[in-house]
Amino acid sequence: MQTLLKYVEKKYISHKIWPVFSSGDTLIVYYEIREGTKTRAQNFKGIVIQCRGKGTSETFTVRKISGGVGIERIFFVSQPNIQQIEVHKQGKVRQARIYYFSLLKGKKARIKDYISIRGSNM
Repeated sequence: MQTLLKYVEKKYISHKIWPVFSSGDTLIVYYEIREGTKTRAQNFKGIVIQCRGKGTSETFTVRKISGGVGIERIFFVSQPNIQQIEVHKQGKVRQARIYYFSLLKGKKARIKDYISIRGSNM
């Protein structure tokens, strides 16, 4: 059974190389939306709440605030409609899954920049 799954993954699932990111990073995910016969590109900019899985079943959850309402979206890394992933800035968090982030508002909902922390130690 495992060999069959590996064969299907190799043959039919495209493998794209994305930048390295983790929880707390701010990403811009460009993906393609199909509406009837038309297709268009749309971006989703937000903070990575979690990364889970391995290989073709790897997923990551991105959260953004739009109009005062929090929106979370789960993306598969091997999803064919993802065109591009950009790391806007790296954040420093102490947990791999930052679910507590959805409960915070205002200034408390900020994540420290990894670059500014690194620069202060030098």
